Amino acid sequence: MKKKIILLAGPTASGKSATALEWAKIRGGEIINADSMQVYAELSHLTARPSAEEESLCPHHLYGVLKGDDLCSAERWRDMALVVIEDVWSRGGIPIMVGGTGLYFKTLLDGLSPIPEIEGHIRQSIRATITSETASEAHQKLAELDPLMAEKLAPNDTQRISRALEVILSTGKPFSYWQSIPRVGGMGARDDVDIERYVIELDRAILYERCDLRFRHMVDEGNAIEEVRSLMQLEYSSSLPVMKSLGVPQIIRHLQGDCSWEEMIYLSQTATRQFAKRQMTWFRNQCGDWNNHLLKY
Repeated sequence: MKKKIILLAGPTASGKSATALEWAKIRGGEIINADSMQVYAELSHLTARPSAEEESLCPHHLYGVLKGDDLCSAERWRDMALVVIEDVWSRGGIPIMVGGTGLYFKTLLDGLSPIPEIEGHIRQSIRATITSETASEAHQKLAELDPLMAEKLAPNDTQRISRALEVILSTGKPFSYWQSIPRVGGMGARDDVDIERYVIELDRAILYERCDLRFRHMVDEGNAIEEVRSLMQLEYSSSLPVMKSLGVPQIIRHLQGDCSWEEMIYLSQTATRQFAKRQMTWFRNQCGDWNNHLLKY
């Protein structure tokens, strides 16, 4: 008998968490986070993590498990998720993977390029020197070493630029080379697993309205502002993903007196809608084989 797993993807504010909770109650499932921001402990309100009340209704996993300065790559998330998946199966439950990070789903299904382990001193050196201020210089260096990869990355994408530099400096081969090699270890290739794949798709206007209303509610109730105020006290590098989470840069600007309350809301809502649009485009392009399980609300 095959082991069952459910994948539920979709853009921000599309109702994934509520849908997953209903399915978990009906099917005896346990929810596993597949969102790159909801893994961090410092952000619960701004990332719309399930509430304590919601988590009490069924087991939830991989929410708020890392500190903001503890980077979570797709590979690291996949390794953590596989442990939880096996644990859920061992208890006779159904893992329900829910989130909006398409790369996490892709890594889980398709596996990873067989890149050798990166030398520790190289990783530490690169991540200690690349900041948001030096990202353009790092991107230029990457363009010299691995022009194919540099062309794919934005000059301010410090996390992926760091990763690409780590790979070429540690292995002697560019990241683009390793990406050309067939991936290994993907769950999608296992014949002992039955995978249900769902993408939530909403009308764009409805989704944008939901994004706007949700962010307004987050800041009006005050929790999101206090969350960012506490985050600022940790003095994390601005290049960390947690510091770039939706709403964080804008709220920081407001708290520092650089923009008004209404401007902060406008900029944050705009950034959220743009992010949701990119997510929809990604799922449309990358999840073509999920179309038999497409949900339209």
